[in-house]
Amino acid sequence: MTIPSKYDAKQVEDKWYDYWMKNNYFHSTPDEREPYTIVIPPPNVTGVLHMGHMLNNTIQDVLIRRARLLGKNACWVPGTDHASIATEAKVVAKLKEQGIKKSDLTREEFLQHAFDWKDEYGGIILEQLKKLGASCDWERTAFTMDPEMSESVIKVFVDLYNKGLIYRGYRMVNWDPEAKTTLSDEEVIHEERQGNLYYLEYKIEGSTDTLTIATTRPETIFGDTAICINPNDERFTHLKGKKAIVPLCGRIIPIIEDEYVDLEFGTGCLKVTPAHDENDKNLGDKHNLEVIDIFNDDASLNSFGLHYQGKDRFVVRKEIAKELSEKGILVKTEVHTNKVGTSERTKAVIEPRLSDQWFLKMEELAKPAIKAVLGDDTDINLYPKKFENTYRHWMENVRDWNISRQLWWGQQIPAFFYGDGKEDFVVAENIEDALVLAKEKTGNASLSVSDLKQDEDALDTWFSSWLWPMSVFDGIRNPENEEIKYYYPTNDLVTGPDILFFWVARMIVAGYEYKDEKPFNNVYLTGLVRDKQRRKMSKSLGNSPDALKLIDDYGADGVRVGLLLSSAAGNDLMFDEDLCQQGKGFANKIWNAFRLIKGWEVDASLPQPKTSQIGLIWYEAKFQKTLAEIEDHFSKYRLSDALMAIYKLINDDFSSWLLEIVKPAYQQPIDKTTFDAIIEVLENNLKVLHPFMPFLTEEIWQHITERSSEEALVIAKYPLIKEFDTQIITNFDFATDVVSGIRTIRKDKNISFKDAVELFVIDNDKSSKEFDAVIQKLTNTSAINYVSEKVEGASFRVKSNEYFVPISIENIDVEAEIKKLEAELKRAEGFLFGINKKLSNERFVANAPEQVITLERKKEADTIAKIETIKSSLSSLK
Repeated sequence: MTIPSKYDAKQVEDKWYDYWMKNNYFHSTPDEREPYTIVIPPPNVTGVLHMGHMLNNTIQDVLIRRARLLGKNACWVPGTDHASIATEAKVVAKLKEQGIKKSDLTREEFLQHAFDWKDEYGGIILEQLKKLGASCDWERTAFTMDPEMSESVIKVFVDLYNKGLIYRGYRMVNWDPEAKTTLSDEEVIHEERQGNLYYLEYKIEGSTDTLTIATTRPETIFGDTAICINPNDERFTHLKGKKAIVPLCGRIIPIIEDEYVDLEFGTGCLKVTPAHDENDKNLGDKHNLEVIDIFNDDASLNSFGLHYQGKDRFVVRKEIAKELSEKGILVKTEVHTNKVGTSERTKAVIEPRLSDQWFLKMEELAKPAIKAVLGDDTDINLYPKKFENTYRHWMENVRDWNISRQLWWGQQIPAFFYGDGKEDFVVAENIEDALVLAKEKTGNASLSVSDLKQDEDALDTWFSSWLWPMSVFDGIRNPENEEIKYYYPTNDLVTGPDILFFWVARMIVAGYEYKDEKPFNNVYLTGLVRDKQRRKMSKSLGNSPDALKLIDDYGADGVRVGLLLSSAAGNDLMFDEDLCQQGKGFANKIWNAFRLIKGWEVDASLPQPKTSQIGLIWYEAKFQKTLAEIEDHFSKYRLSDALMAIYKLINDDFSSWLLEIVKPAYQQPIDKTTFDAIIEVLENNLKVLHPFMPFLTEEIWQHITERSSEEALVIAKYPLIKEFDTQIITNFDFATDVVSGIRTIRKDKNISFKDAVELFVIDNDKSSKEFDAVIQKLTNTSAINYVSEKVEGASFRVKSNEYFVPISIENIDVEAEIKKLEAELKRAEGFLFGINKKLSNERFVANAPEQVITLERKKEADTIAKIETIKSSLSSLK
């Protein structure tokens, strides 16, 4: 194959990805090898590739490709999550564009539209991951609503219900009025927002007295069923046992007493609205208060809202404040900051609402999961360790999980009602089993399937994905099958800390409940991707680059390098596009180094030079040292550090040093021994770099020599770690300092590389002389002489050794040196002029501190001496 002059990522990437797919390198089946398994955090089926996905999946691909090279049976299971709320919203919006309302469809009709939408758009993100180079086992692609996955979810629900862990309860829940569904506590984000505190005056029944309450939500007065005072508050003793009149609606409500009321907040009187505040609900239960729900499911007011019926709660807040003010009920308004719950998915303000929902008891289930991560003998490691505190906080304060959602897109709850009562239901995997149970429960043998009505609600998406490491291997339906026994527990999970509780902790809970074993060994929590200003990347800020455009501009390898170089383990990633450019530049440098090697003519009759021999011995030691460092970095999930070690090895040690050491003279051939060794070195470099830059490395690998499909780099054997000589590395580092010193003299004195120089050394350090020949070659030094006295000429030091290069007029480019010295003289004279001006200023000399004057006089003396030296050098050249 002819080697193109430039590396073209666009042509290379599709070619090799197709080749890998055609040869089925990514597919895994159980065999005698050690398995290495990763399950992808399933992206939402609605998703498109963004920077978080890019980072997360690059890391997973690095781990899986490395495992493959290490000879393990690498299995990376891809898939997508049905994402109930997000997907249903998209389908509803699409139907709306077609003039179809969800409410006009049956569940089956709506689900058909949803599956059509999924079939059209649901695979986009997985196809985009292929562009990144993700080496998933695509034959295993799973979807959380696949029939077998759904069957597993239903099986688990029934099992947990039968164990008494799932129950139905009438509770205060988090209601998302945008998605029109309940949310679990963890899906609510509490944000500080500035609002108002409204002071309202309530009349006391049968009296001219009034009391004032403070509320942030005046629209909820329609749901008031009591006023509460603290029994110890002497200000309100006269109100005990009396009744108040709710403004606008005129309803009579009791004044109750409870120490729950904070004497310091607001006015000390509290309006109690049991249907719309959890604390008020607790008070209401304690004092047997009426419960009045004033909202529709979209958070508009219902008929209890009187003339505000049908209006949105925030519209009503403005309008009711105006009405209350006009009627003299609103005493005053104050600016007030408080925490407002918002929906993680829709960003809507959450409405507390009483509702019949399904809950999973978490306290007992959480115990093995706490011990697994935080116990004395932990089974699961979190990287970085700092997230253990977050995990502890969530898990030790775990609340029952609200697992029902008022949606159609998702697994329908397998509860079947046979009557109108709240307890008139049975739970079963299918309607036929439910009928048997219903007949037993009722004693009514004449019941038929048509008498049963399945619960309309769907299960929380997380109730599906918490089974992911088991369900992708069919471990719930067939717990003893070959695949679950081989691949489970999985090895590494790579995900974001934002779903440490939502998903990671729950998977651990499910793993111990259904396999009595951890679902994975290690959890690597990536940081968030931020811009250079430390802002989180988002569509609204417009600071998130188009992932596919980045791949187009810099190549997938360049983007992978850019992402990983900016990603310190577990810390937020400050993404800078310049790092992708650096990645692209690195790819070009490796390509050019490869072209240089392949451009050498090989002569089998030539002996191997001593310089090449010692250079190759040094590089093998340096390679082994780096290999050990890479291994250590991987063991600590410091992938950025591992890549940087490889980057320095190839960019500096290989390209800048080794190739210069072995490079034949201009238009001269290279000996075969050295050439073969360099090819082997290059191949080993490609092997360690392959997990990070798979396309470039496979392209070069296949260009080196003709290879069969069994010899592709993607399945090559990773280099073995061997013992290495640390002293030769130390000696070479010393030698490179000598080379740098000579090169600096050549540059400073304008000595052409064509002209040989002589080197004299006072060897105080008793340095190794094994690299003298290398020093001579790299600096065009005719001889290295070891002496005991100083030699006239330019000099430098390396540690305690002194080096001298005699300078003769023949060596120097006189014209260039004169030009350089004249520029230096001009700069020095200008600097001296500035100092003299300052020192001749009487006010400056009189007012400046003594040490400042002393410093200026020293600068003056030094500059005068420098000018004399430059003038002397110039006169000797002219």
